Amino acid sequence: MEQTRSKLSTWIRESITARMLIVGFLLLVLLIPLAFVKELIKERKHRQEDVVNEINDKWGDEVVLSGPILKVPYKEIKEVKSFNSETNSYEIKNEEHIDYAYFFPMDLNINAQVDTKPLNRSIYKSVVYTSDVDVKGVFPKIEFEKDRILPENILWNKATILIQTSNLKGIRNTVKTTLNNQTLSMAPVYNNAVLNTIESVPITNFATMHAQETSFRFNLKVNGSKTMKFVPIGKTTQASMASNWASPSFDGMFLPEDGSREISSDGFKASWKILQINRQFEQSFYDKIPDLTPFAFGAKLIVPVNEYAKSERASKYGILVIALTLLVFLLIQLVSKIYIHPFQYVMIGLALVMFYTLLISISEHSSFLKAYLLASAAVLGLVTLYSRTILKNFKFAILVGASLMCLYGFIYVIIQLEDYALLVGSIGLFIILATIMFFSKKIDWENK
Repeated sequence: MEQTRSKLSTWIRESITARMLIVGFLLLVLLIPLAFVKELIKERKHRQEDVVNEINDKWGDEVVLSGPILKVPYKEIKEVKSFNSETNSYEIKNEEHIDYAYFFPMDLNINAQVDTKPLNRSIYKSVVYTSDVDVKGVFPKIEFEKDRILPENILWNKATILIQTSNLKGIRNTVKTTLNNQTLSMAPVYNNAVLNTIESVPITNFATMHAQETSFRFNLKVNGSKTMKFVPIGKTTQASMASNWASPSFDGMFLPEDGSREISSDGFKASWKILQINRQFEQSFYDKIPDLTPFAFGAKLIVPVNEYAKSERASKYGILVIALTLLVFLLIQLVSKIYIHPFQYVMIGLALVMFYTLLISISEHSSFLKAYLLASAAVLGLVTLYSRTILKNFKFAILVGASLMCLYGFIYVIIQLEDYALLVGSIGLFIILATIMFFSKKIDWENK
C-alpha cells in the first residue's frame, strides 16, 4: 500500500500529464467561485436598474408627445332593429349617436429645449430632464367627407383640441392652447388609448373659424427621463431639439436631417422634417385615433456604459485570466522542475477571482478607472509576492507579475473599445497563443 502511494506521489510530481490534468481540474473548480462573482455583479446591476427606474418613475418617465388634434363631434343616425314581444314582430327605429372626427394640423412646428440633471439615491445615480416644448402651427380648412356626414349633423360649437402624451404626471405647467386669438384651458380626460389625453374646453366660435386656416400654439413644460419623442401628425412636421446632454441616440422612425446634428461635450442640437408622404397614415380619422406611436421620432438620452456593465464585461474574461495565469505557473514548473502544490494553485486562482469583487465594490464608490487600477494593483502585488515565496526565484516572480499586468492592461483596453473590441481581442489572443507556443517548445514533453 505504501509503495502504491509512493508511486502515485512520484507520478504526480514528475509526470507532465499528471500536472496538466491537475491544473485543468483546478481550473474547472475555480469556475464555481467565478460564477458566484458574476451573479453578484448581475445582482448589483439589477439593484441599480430597480433604483433608477424608481427614481425615473417618480420624476417622470419617457415622454412621447402627439398634438394638437382637432376633435369635432357629429350626429349619426343609425337604424336599430329590435323585437317587440307585444306585436311579436321586429321593429326598426332610428337612434341618434354622437361620434367624433379627428383632424391633424397642416403645419406643425416643434421646438424642444431639454435640460438634464443627475438625481442620486444612496450610491446610485439617474439622469433625468426637464423639457420646455413650444408647439405651433396651422390647422387647414376643416372639411368632412360629403358622402358620410351631413352638414347639419356637425356640432361645430362642441369642437375641442386634444393633446396626447405618455407622461401626464410629468407636466409642470398649466397647459393652455391658443387658437387664433382664443385661449383654451385644458384638462385630462380618461381614455383607453396608448397615450394619455388632455382636452380643451369647447371652441365657442369654431362654427365660423373652421371655414379657414386656423393657427394654434401651446407650451408644455414636462419632466421626463430616457427618451423624448414626437409623433409627426402634421402634413409637414418640423422639429428641433437642443440639450446639454452629450450622449444622445437619435431614436424612432425618422433620423434628423443631414447636417443638422451637432454633438459636443456641451450637448447636442438636431432638427427633423417629416412630410405626410413619409409616414403611412392620413390627416383625419373617424370614430377613434389609432396608435401612432410607432411613427414617433426623437432622441434617447443614453447613459454611457456604467461601472456595472464594465465590471460585467471584465468578468467575462475571468476564465481567460485564470487559465493563462495558471498556465504560466505550469510552464514555470515544467521548465524549472519546481514543484507547486495543488493547494497553491487554488490560492492563486482565488486571488484572481477576488479581483472582480474588489472591482465591483470599489467602482460603486469611485470611477471605474480608479477601481480597476486599485483592484489590479492589489491582486498583482499579492500574486507576485506569493509566487516569489513558492517559486523561490525572484526572476520567475517578475515574470508572473509582468504576465498578469499585461493581461489586466489588455482586458482594460478591450473593455474601453466598442467597435474594435473583437478585432483587438482576436489579435491579442493570437499573440498570447504564439508566445505560449514559443516558450513551450523548450519543455521536454517526453517526460510523461
